Amino acid sequence: MQRKRLITIIGPTAVGKTALGIAFSKAYQTEIISCDSRQFFKEMTIGTAVPSTEELEAAPHHFIQNLSIHQDYSVGDFERDAIELLDQLFKKHDEVIMVGGSALYEKAITHGLDDFPEVPEAIEQQLEKELNQDGLDALVEELRKVDHEYAAKVDISNPRRILRALSIYRSSGETFSSFRTSTSKKRSFEVIKIGLEAPREELYARINHRVDVMLKAGLLEEVRELLPYKELTALKTVGYQELFPYLEYNYSLEEGIRLIKRNSRRFAKRQMTWYRKDPSVTWFSYKTRHTEIVKRVQEKFMES
Repeated sequence: MQRKRLITIIGPTAVGKTALGIAFSKAYQTEIISCDSRQFFKEMTIGTAVPSTEELEAAPHHFIQNLSIHQDYSVGDFERDAIELLDQLFKKHDEVIMVGGSALYEKAITHGLDDFPEVPEAIEQQLEKELNQDGLDALVEELRKVDHEYAAKVDISNPRRILRALSIYRSSGETFSSFRTSTSKKRSFEVIKIGLEAPREELYARINHRVDVMLKAGLLEEVRELLPYKELTALKTVGYQELFPYLEYNYSLEEGIRLIKRNSRRFAKRQMTWYRKDPSVTWFSYKTRHTEIVKRVQEKFMES
């Protein structure tokens, strides 16, 4: 019986994952699952680099602008929904493609998530209140005291991660780190990981250029329409958070653009730090022809 395979394409932002995913989809006559959590929301198009109309028509895509920013949607929800969809897709296809730069969401499908306890809503609400009143730094300091191990690893500028770790600790009395495990869930499919990489300076130039293109395409107008909802979790992301203060007259547009580019570069660096820890990834230069990468993967299938 033919083994079912999930070909997942990973790498930093702006490296060219979307185009490679479409190339694989065409080669295998199959469909694409997006694991880019920023592209789930229909109100966020330009700032999340949603595939173009032409790209979406070139291959069937799933989990692209399928939600509203007003809906709560966790990585656990994505794991459940994506695994359910994969079960259906593998009835029609031997291979399915997954593309995206949200490392935790990619891990949810390829390895599964750790089992954390339920957190009472009252604790979550209290933490949100403290975040708004005291700021993120105070919560980061608390996390360092109660869970130094996780505080040393987590992106301390990401309020969602900090709140999540503290909510687990406050509700259970146990650290977030104690619930984390390296044990992978058994999946019914084989996972093939393809990574795209670029020299740092070239990647940073691509990121800067992408931001310029987004601005010309109307990013500022998109962010302006979303300003009333700036506190929603979905909008606490690069490209939006930097322009809200400009629209509220806190600094210049030039400063907002500078911060988007800087924070995008930092995000790319964190992505690569995460992905580099995974020895199962086969890496290719972003300049490698897509046909060559597809050929190399097909040869690998034939050898296995």
